[in-house]
Amino acid sequence: MLYFRSRHRFNLLVRMLLAGTFIFGVNTVQAAEVLSLNRAVTDALAANPGLAAIEARAMALAEILDQAEALPDPRLSINIANLPLDSFSFTQEGMTQFQVGITQALPYPGKLALRSQAASQEAKAAESDLQEKRLQLVRDVKTVWWNLFYLDRALEVISRNQVLLKQFVNVAETRYTVGRGLQQDILLAQLELSKLSDSAIRVQNMRENEVVRLNVLMDHSAAEPIQLPSSVDETLLAPVSAAMLQQRAVAARPSLAAQAERMGAARSRVDLAKKDYAPDFKVGAVYGLRNGNNPDGSSRADLGSVMFSMNLPLYTGSKQDRAVDQRNAEWMQQKYRLHDQRNQVASQVQQAMTDYQRTGERAQLFLQEIIPQARQTVEAMLAGYQVGKVDFLNLVRSQTTLYDYETQYWKALSAANQALARLVAAVGEENIYE
Repeated sequence: MLYFRSRHRFNLLVRMLLAGTFIFGVNTVQAAEVLSLNRAVTDALAANPGLAAIEARAMALAEILDQAEALPDPRLSINIANLPLDSFSFTQEGMTQFQVGITQALPYPGKLALRSQAASQEAKAAESDLQEKRLQLVRDVKTVWWNLFYLDRALEVISRNQVLLKQFVNVAETRYTVGRGLQQDILLAQLELSKLSDSAIRVQNMRENEVVRLNVLMDHSAAEPIQLPSSVDETLLAPVSAAMLQQRAVAARPSLAAQAERMGAARSRVDLAKKDYAPDFKVGAVYGLRNGNNPDGSSRADLGSVMFSMNLPLYTGSKQDRAVDQRNAEWMQQKYRLHDQRNQVASQVQQAMTDYQRTGERAQLFLQEIIPQARQTVEAMLAGYQVGKVDFLNLVRSQTTLYDYETQYWKALSAANQALARLVAAVGEENIYE
């Protein structure tokens, strides 16, 4: 009777394995809201504090434009001129005056326009920095999201394997009880169960860390639970060639646009430094109020003055020449930095493209060849073990190998989508397929 029950249980297990169906307990705890990839990206773009800081900086630099093109504030002066110190009388001397004057500085023509141009270019660079930060944030969110998705699938694989090995233990115990199995089979299955428990602990720890990372990116509470969908579109589309994407990146990548604007601002500062060889001006007017009478009895007339001054750039060798050299060096720095960034962008596009293609190929290899072959191997091992032609160790190893390949498939699929996220960020635009 025991042998019959063992055979019946083992045959049931074989049918379950061949059908690929497993029964799990139903979680009665209310699940958290499913967080899709698009929702995670939207939440991060709306609430990420790092992005908000870059946006505030761009707004601040945009306000400099009007300031840069405005004239310096005029100066108001109030003076008492020629006041006799023996009497402090405003009527004793004819030249005693109460003066009110105003003075306006006038930069040499073209300086304000160049300052405004440099400020405008810096503001545009800050706006491009904001767009670059958006790309980086979307890339980071997608990277963490896909890593979480892989870890969830890995935990599912471990759970399925634990259920299977528990069934193996039951079968091995039953066969051992009726004298048709070995005790070492039971110990082996229990050892594999313990190893799976260790793997589950490690993977769960990694998942919790990734949950914290994703919550921080979305500006949520670090301990807030995250539940991802259990299935996704596993299609991996082929983008256009890397050479074409590199050409698109030159025009679309915000970091390159920002650096080009900074180089333009440096060029404007060179031109502004050259303008310093010419003088700046000051103009002013003073109204002098007089009290008292002239010797002939008539009232003293008020006086008016007009002023004009300019600086004399006499020390050009130690000031203006050095300033122009400085600004030229800064312009060259920005020029070389732009060239370097273009090389880096080309490298990022090429590396991301290579990673996407290779990980995509690995995912397809696992899905279309390795996993089906591993399943056939398990089926053959199960059939052989049932008739005593395969030992228990090889059966367990074949099954754990199958689930290891399944885990590697999900890891490859996740890595391919992470590489795709890096590729989109490197190019600077979403549409990379046509």
